[in-house]
Parts: sequence; C-alpha cells; structure tokens
Amino acid sequence: MNEDERAELDRLVPGPARPELSADRHRLLRGHLMSEIRETKPARARRGRLGWVAVPALAGGLALAVVLSSGGGEGAPAPQQQAAQQTTGTLDAAPVGAVQLLTQAADTAAGKPDPKPGKKQFVYVDSLVAFSSVNLATGESKVDPAHRRQAWFSVDGGQWGVLKEERGDGKAIAPEKTKPGEPAPRTDGGHWLDPNARPSLNAPTYEYLAGLPTDPDALLKKIYAETKGQGQTPDQEAFATIGDLLREQLAPPAVSAALYRAAAKIPGVTAVDDSVDASGRHGVAVAHVNAGTRTEWIFDPKTHEFLGEREVVVGEGSETGKPGTVIGHSAVLGRGVVDQPGEEPGQKNA
Repeated sequence: MNEDERAELDRLVPGPARPELSADRHRLLRGHLMSEIRETKPARARRGRLGWVAVPALAGGLALAVVLSSGGGEGAPAPQQQAAQQTTGTLDAAPVGAVQLLTQAADTAAGKPDPKPGKKQFVYVDSLVAFSSVNLATGESKVDPAHRRQAWFSVDGGQWGVLKEERGDGKAIAPEKTKPGEPAPRTDGGHWLDPNARPSLNAPTYEYLAGLPTDPDALLKKIYAETKGQGQTPDQEAFATIGDLLREQLAPPAVSAALYRAAAKIPGVTAVDDSVDASGRHGVAVAHVNAGTRTEWIFDPKTHEFLGEREVVVGEGSETGKPGTVIGHSAVLGRGVVDQPGEEPGQKNA
C-alpha cells in the first residue's frame, strides 16, 4: 500500500473511539508531544532505515519511541496484548513492601491541609523533567539535562491555564501561534492552555478530582472502567493514570490518599530500594514493569512525600536502551494555589 492509498483509507475509515482530549492536555499528560520532539544528529533518516529519534519520557508512564520501517502493519496490538486488554486486575495483589510504602504515602497525603481553592483560582505545579534520545540502530541512549516545567491549571476548568517550559539549554520553548479565541500572546514565554469544559481522568481539574471516590476499591474500579481498552494492559494503564495525577496535579488530601491506596491494589506493583529523581534526590520507590520498562514513583524515605518519577529499561531487546538505562525522570519541586496564571505561591507577578 503506497502513501496515497493509506491516506485515502484513513480518510474513509474512522479510527477507534478515544476519550476526547485537547491538544493542550495531550501535551501536558502525554509527554509534551511534538513541542518536545527535537532533532538529534543525524537528523535525517531515510524511510526503511533506523536513525536518531527523540523519546519524550514520562509520557503518562510510558516512553515513546518512533520505529522507522519499510513496511508491515501499524497500530495493531500483538495477540498477547489483545488478550491482556480483555482481563481486569485483581485487587490486593501488590507485594507487601509496595503496599507498606504506598500506605505510608497515603497516610502522609491524608495528613496534609486541604487547600480548598476557589473556583477561579489556579493549581500551580513546578517540576523538573528530562527526556532521552535513543539511536534505534545501535540502542545507544542518553538523557538530556533536566529542565524546568511550570504549569497553572484552572481549578474549575473555566479559565485559560498556562504552561511554561524550558528547553534543555535553559531557554523557554517558543509559544505557538495564537488560536482563535485565545488571549494575546504572553510576554513571559508561557503557552496558553485551553479551558477544560469536559474534565476526565485523563484531563482532570481540581474540582473533578475533588468529586472522585475516596474509597480505594471504588476509585480503582472507576479507573479500570474509564481506561478500558487504553494502554497495553489494564494494570499498566491504571498505574500510569494514577501516576499522571500524582505528578502534575493537586487533589484534596482524602483523594490523594485514596489514589495511593488504590495503587497498592494493582497487580504487579513492587518496591524499589533506591531511586533518583530528576533533581538528584534519592528515595524509595514503588514500580510497575511493562514492555521491558519499569516506571518508578519515588518517595522521600523519611516523610514518604512524593518526589517524582523515573523510567528504567529492565528487559532485553528494548528499543529504548539496554537494561539499566534511565530513559527519563521528573521531580516535583512545589505545588500550590494561586490567583493568576504565571503567579508563583507567595508572589504577585502574573
């Protein structure tokens, strides 16, 4: 099938139904998408040959690799993957070490004060993120220096949010062209984020999260139901979904605690004695392995505060690197509630 025939087929046959996400939410929750995909020399790769590609790491708990090939089917899950998508997780299946750590994290989260933000306020999350580039021909992988990422989310979804993100060299990523109805371009290098009129697990607002069940069993059941058919396995997608919410959002203490307790019930969750976040902080972690990659949630070993995430190759034959290769990590530097996008807690500089 040539490119013209493929394009015509794509036009005539609609793709499978997917939860509706704006471009902004894809960029936020699925690893920055094309805004972070940059060329790594040699940049040009002929069709049918393998070359350097950028891998946005920590993309909803997954690293994305682009494989260039001269033919073959695209997008169809393997038979074992299809079988996995037809099953659901069994509750209370995580090893004791992971359950203990997640219970401690839940207790820490439950003891925090409720921020109780106003509808017109904004959740602020400050973090460091790092991505890796992989040479698919040689398996060579390298993680670029961590860079700062700041996000402001409308509490009720009715306001324009903002994303400010540096490139690996410390310079701000250039804002995109203004869209119809968008406010005037920001002078601080920030990108406007669309109002979120239809929040969901994949695109939450604080108000949406505040309405989630605080019973771990009910919450996990909802997560499995609303992510059915997504990801490679139900358990992996449930773990990734909770990880998204922990990494770049703010939720009421009771909901945060329920997310940790729900994660403890996902089959395959294990404990890791030592891990390092993007800022260099060491901690203990819980992890889930999928397709040869282990996604780790890192916690302070004393306070059990969530520090960040790390992804490590653990399986042979991975296209993202050799076993032991770190393919991305993040670190949460701060969270809070502010009155205006662009404003940091304790400041009035919007």
